[in-house]
Amino acid sequence: MRRRPGIGGLQKAAAARDQYRLLGENVAKLRTDMMKEQLATFKSQLEEFARKHKNDIRKNPAFRAQFHEMCAKVGVDPLASNKGFWAELLGIGDFYYELGVQIIEVCMLTRSLNGGLISLQELCSHLRQRRKKDREAVTEDDCLRAISKLKVLGSGFEVITIGKKKLVRSVPTELNKDHNQILELAQGQGFVTVEEVQRRLSWTSGRVIDALETFLEEGLAMIDNGNKDGKCQYWFPCVSSVYSIVGSDT
Repeated sequence: MRRRPGIGGLQKAAAARDQYRLLGENVAKLRTDMMKEQLATFKSQLEEFARKHKNDIRKNPAFRAQFHEMCAKVGVDPLASNKGFWAELLGIGDFYYELGVQIIEVCMLTRSLNGGLISLQELCSHLRQRRKKDREAVTEDDCLRAISKLKVLGSGFEVITIGKKKLVRSVPTELNKDHNQILELAQGQGFVTVEEVQRRLSWTSGRVIDALETFLEEGLAMIDNGNKDGKCQYWFPCVSSVYSIVGSDT
């Protein structure tokens, strides 16, 4: 018959548990302190790196993207404020502020063509044309960062992904799943027909026409009914290379 531990044994066991708990807390605190120290060292090194490579960060888009990646790893956001340490050191806040203003301008100028929905690739193409004299190359990554800052202003700007394309929306139009599927289909040749959508998505004609009418009402699509086969083609400037070429002169 097994003997139950006495009061002294229970007290010893409780004391041992307390010691293990304190030891665990001390180890955790030590690890946290070490991580904080390492983080502070890394931030200091990051500042020194930024000072040394200031011009490269501003002028070289690949270098700039890598710098943002390093900042993200230590919880530093160089774009959080236009009047902070990083803004003064790099002038990087001004870079994205100016880029944001230019993005708004391009979206407004092309809205009559695309209804407020433009591919990220086309937007970058317009921006590069505008910024040729600045000698500061712009990448899609730069555009995405600038647009993320525009969101804070409640400006209605948003990046949506349809299939393999990223589209920038500058109007408050809400696109549902049906709209997204049609846009994905249109990426192949820039347009769809009612019959094609019915066949490829197995929808009723009513469902197809309802979705396409919304695109027309919002100015996101254009209709071409002058085809020899008599089928109406619904063109989408935001995914059509034809309209991208025409719009690049703006």
